Amino acid sequence: MTILILYVVIFAAAFFLVRFGVRKFRQMQDFTSLKTVTFGDESAVKPDRWASVISIVAIFLLWGAFTGSQWVPIHAPGPFVGDTQFTYTLEAPDGRRDDATVYARVFKVGADAEEPEIQPGDGFAKNDAIKVGAWRSELLLMDKNDEVKRKEGAKVVAIDGQPVAPGETVRVVDGSVAVTAKGSLNFSPAKGMQMEPIWLPAPEAVVARVGEIASEGYQNFTLWEHLFWSLFRVIVGFVIGAAVGIPLGYAMGLSNWFRGWFDPIVEFMRPVPPLALIPLVIIWAGIGESGKIILLFLAALWIMTISARAGVSGVAISKVHAAYSLGASKWQLMRHVIVPNSLPEIFTGARVAMGVCWGTVVAAELVAAEKGVGMMVMVAARFQNTDIVIMGIILIGIIGYAIDILTRKAEAWLVPWKGRI
Repeated sequence: MTILILYVVIFAAAFFLVRFGVRKFRQMQDFTSLKTVTFGDESAVKPDRWASVISIVAIFLLWGAFTGSQWVPIHAPGPFVGDTQFTYTLEAPDGRRDDATVYARVFKVGADAEEPEIQPGDGFAKNDAIKVGAWRSELLLMDKNDEVKRKEGAKVVAIDGQPVAPGETVRVVDGSVAVTAKGSLNFSPAKGMQMEPIWLPAPEAVVARVGEIASEGYQNFTLWEHLFWSLFRVIVGFVIGAAVGIPLGYAMGLSNWFRGWFDPIVEFMRPVPPLALIPLVIIWAGIGESGKIILLFLAALWIMTISARAGVSGVAISKVHAAYSLGASKWQLMRHVIVPNSLPEIFTGARVAMGVCWGTVVAAELVAAEKGVGMMVMVAARFQNTDIVIMGIILIGIIGYAIDILTRKAEAWLVPWKGRI
């Protein structure tokens, strides 16, 4: 919740800073600056590069600040590490009370630490010493060395002078102490606001993992082999799906018979998530490469079919009439009118299909695969290698974003007339 609030604050501050600060010095007063809608060519609303840069930097700073990264200058309060102490009051069955001090040494997980040396002290409640890792807790059977035991009726009635009963928790100087239902003490050092590395590692730990796996590999394959096989599956599945889906979409858009025959099938399969087909594909084709490619083919097929059908249906009838009035044949109409006007819809479908295929292949590799980014993430999660999981997620996002950019560039190059005809 704290991270979300900080992110919202950074967003608002950056928006007003850029809107009323930086942008004031580079404000344009022309026709483009007055646009409020896209006018079909998406020229009115474009990504603000300042916002993009600040967004990425903000996420990185928040990530580093809440993981104690050495790459960022600011940090959220971290967990307590060092020596601390608290006092408990033990009450004997006859009503006598005595205080004992517990000396606790909190150390970084993975480091070596020894319990503090103490003197037992006078009285029937004896001093104790414990050691506990940061973000962890430690159960203290405090009456092991006390002269009056819990089984004899002794009980803890106060922590640092604060009354307490079984099941309650008391805050002490550097943490909290809970009294369990059986009367023992459980000390939890202050955790601060930083995330434990097992839940969210620092950026440098993730980058180090990238270099390590790129050079040494993971699960018998290098990082590049994992990425290659995931991309190979996506590209092959998408190409086959497009090769079948686009002609089918054209046929459905041009022929009443094809539309009537295939429309129930397409509309039935379209809302079915590709992941729901994984068990069936495994039964039919096994867990090998063919099964994954079939799954990706089905993921792309319906999207490309619908986009091609929508592209054909969206051609203005006035253009068709104009072509026929100029003596165009059906083939010329298809070549010079239908295809050019439907390509923008097809490329939009291609962008969606590639994104769906990329997400599907990662999920398919989670189920059954020997290599691939999804398999790498799955195996790492089993062993709680969170740095590898985060690395895989980042690579999945970067590659997915790169695929979308390449698709948009291809569209701008192959369909330069989009929004102009």
